[in-house]
Amino acid sequence: MLLLLGGFLVLMLLGVPVAIAMAASSLLYILVSGVTPDVTLAQRMIAGVESFPLLAVPFFILAGNLMNIAGVTGRIYKFAVALVGWMRGGLGHVNIIGSVIFSGMSGTAIADAAGLGTIEIKAMKDHGYTTEFSVGVTAASATLGPIIPPSLPFVIYGMMANVSIGALFLGGVIPGVVLTLLMMATVTYFAHRNKWGSDTPFSWPQLGSAGLEIVVVFAFPLAIWLMTLAGMSTNLAVVIGLGTLLAIDWYFDFSAVMALMAPVILIGGMTLGWFTPTEAAVAAVIWSLFLGLVRYRTMTLKTVAKATFDTIETTASVLFIVTAASIFAWLLTVSQAAQLLSDWMLSITHNKWVFLALANVLILFVGCFIDTTAAITILVPILLPIVLKLGIDPIHFGLIMTLNLMIGLLHPPLGMVLFVLARVAKLSIERTTVAILPWLVPLLLALIAITYIPELTLWLPKYMGLSK
Repeated sequence: MLLLLGGFLVLMLLGVPVAIAMAASSLLYILVSGVTPDVTLAQRMIAGVESFPLLAVPFFILAGNLMNIAGVTGRIYKFAVALVGWMRGGLGHVNIIGSVIFSGMSGTAIADAAGLGTIEIKAMKDHGYTTEFSVGVTAASATLGPIIPPSLPFVIYGMMANVSIGALFLGGVIPGVVLTLLMMATVTYFAHRNKWGSDTPFSWPQLGSAGLEIVVVFAFPLAIWLMTLAGMSTNLAVVIGLGTLLAIDWYFDFSAVMALMAPVILIGGMTLGWFTPTEAAVAAVIWSLFLGLVRYRTMTLKTVAKATFDTIETTASVLFIVTAASIFAWLLTVSQAAQLLSDWMLSITHNKWVFLALANVLILFVGCFIDTTAAITILVPILLPIVLKLGIDPIHFGLIMTLNLMIGLLHPPLGMVLFVLARVAKLSIERTTVAILPWLVPLLLALIAITYIPELTLWLPKYMGLSK
């Protein structure tokens, strides 16, 4: 155990990329211990990515990239300004609502920070907000990406923990709402303390237009449900519903109706059994292409090709981490390291609430040093047996783990969102870190609520019949 974990930590301290550090320490352990033939390294690494759920990874990444080049981010921003820009600290609220909407398409915090962050930070600075406040609210709202479905970390966790990815997606809805409300309350606090006003004048027509868009989106699934109750086939009802929706959107030229429809289609499709979470990722890509090529006509073959190559690059890095982490996690189990760590934690407490407190501290710490995908792949084999033994629902624990790791993305030394926003805002890492610190308060409050009120996560999956 010391050889495996020690080698990994030493390589990390030397600045070796996390995937190479895990693969190299695993190979060193195999060669020194002789616990298994060295060819096992290649076999287990290949087996680590031979998984149907992992097909969702490149497609969700591609969907996020396509949404960026389709000009959807600008439309989302315009819609959010109309909806909440008139409130005190308006653009702070716009930042959060924009992230909520974009989260329903991208599934990653980094895509949110890089996509909407560029627009939001510039607009906030132009309206007189400090760079630090603009960066802080953008970083905090980016954590919504993997909490509100769809979510790449949920895909990885669901595969590792062997739980329903659809249930994880539904489980993220209410925690996402809680996070959103806490962040908006934080913006309101700063607005009152600094005596900020609104950023756009209150306008009933603008607010009414934004409200109408929300009504249209919610009317879509309701109309389909009513048509199926009347005896129409579900497929025909969906075709009629989409046709009507497209006609309404073209006539009124709404800002974000079609973007708002993305999570409705994905969650609705999975709930009704039309497609699996993996197939939902393909549906997200098809919807993104439809918006860019047909509805908005903002895509070209050149931009689609660029988005595709960006996806290949990102997917390769993510799956390289998964494949290296799979052999590392397997060796943790074979070497009894996972069992020893499990026994050690159970020797401290058999109370599930105390364990969850300890697990939060551990995952937060790991999330500051290790990439999200690698952290999930390493920690699940260690912590999941304890979770099951203590009677904790693995879906509930998946939300806890993901939110912890999202907070880790905002913190040095390896917080990727931190580095992205430092580059976008042209701030030093030190100033960016200080700007993010106040926003850890609503995030940690949300973490405590999600940890100790399991029904926030479990009620919706149970209601929809995807969890016991």
